[in-house]
Amino acid sequence: MRRNIMRATGAIALSAVLAVSAAACGGDSDGGSGDGDSVTIGFMGDLTGENSGIVIPPNRGAKLAFEEYNATNPKVKINIKDYDSQGKGEQAVPLAKSAITKDKIVGLIGPAFSGETQQVGPVLEEGKIPAVSPSATNAALTKNGWKFFHRIVGNDDIQGAGVGTFITSGLSAKKVFVIHDNSEYGKPLGTTVETTVKGKGATTQVGAIDPEASDYSATVNQAKSFGPDAIFFGGYYAAGGKLIKQLREAGVKARFLSGDGSLDKGLAAGAGGSNAEGSVVGCPCLIDPTGKASAASKKFADAYKKKYNSDAAIYAAEGYDAATAFIEAVKAGNTKAEDINKFLSTVAVPGVSKEIKFTPEGDPASSAIYVYEVKGQTLPLLGDANTAKLG
Repeated sequence: MRRNIMRATGAIALSAVLAVSAAACGGDSDGGSGDGDSVTIGFMGDLTGENSGIVIPPNRGAKLAFEEYNATNPKVKINIKDYDSQGKGEQAVPLAKSAITKDKIVGLIGPAFSGETQQVGPVLEEGKIPAVSPSATNAALTKNGWKFFHRIVGNDDIQGAGVGTFITSGLSAKKVFVIHDNSEYGKPLGTTVETTVKGKGATTQVGAIDPEASDYSATVNQAKSFGPDAIFFGGYYAAGGKLIKQLREAGVKARFLSGDGSLDKGLAAGAGGSNAEGSVVGCPCLIDPTGKASAASKKFADAYKKKYNSDAAIYAAEGYDAATAFIEAVKAGNTKAEDINKFLSTVAVPGVSKEIKFTPEGDPASSAIYVYEVKGQTLPLLGDANTAKLG
């Protein structure tokens, strides 16, 4: 998932990012290090903005992992410090500067969204600070040649192909209308879904919305005229809920689907009444409160609910696993940022969402796409996108 917060284009934007990153790092070529008794890991993402519902769960998951680790009275404890970027690169970059130069972090969980990750990445590279994102899915992020970026989740090429397969196989849809929000997240995800369903014989049409607008009637009318079996939306739940509401009010009854940016109960709330009922959301994340996938995911879900008095939600397990990657590094005696980064290149331990292991580019060594169905205010797991069927 990612926010489209890069408004500048081309060389101007790139040079601005590089200039800020150089200033942010202040010439600290050794990266962060601990004080001997503890180290600090940062968490960066939208913790108070309109899409914070998909960032607070991984934040909580990470804090739970560190709390459990610190309770074992280890030689080196891990502190976590939050950096609320609200998903905006213009806020994320100076926060990264402060994290590196003032707070001396030795690692970062995040950034949560891919737009801010694209801008913060050069800062972390210059400062030699390893990052493990629980949720940044833009496929291009691991093509930057970065040495300090990792992510727990599969990218949008994998997600789009998985959701597209479900649309044609799980739903047997023949006409698919794809809508995106023109963001770095929504547009390429929508393109991958469209390419996948077309490759499997479906007829498609594409429309777009401005998520900041209140009236989507032009795109809604376009969808109504097309008469689709299924509608896929590449974007976030705040706009997705409004889109569903306007589609239903216009009499469009096609099954609504979206990606991980919509995996929040706010989707149904924004749609109003039962408008979102039966909608399907895909995600390279595992939300498994009943232990359908594994005993480890059930154990985590139980501990999360006990701690926060709420069910584990989107990317909570991935936040826990991102923290676990850093925990394993510290347990192995690594307290300097560069040493932790070297350890991350070889880590291979079981996680609650998947095995914690990275490719040389920083992607997870393995990833599955799961689909969830809106049932009232809940989003129960249907299963793997390649095999799941609606009841």
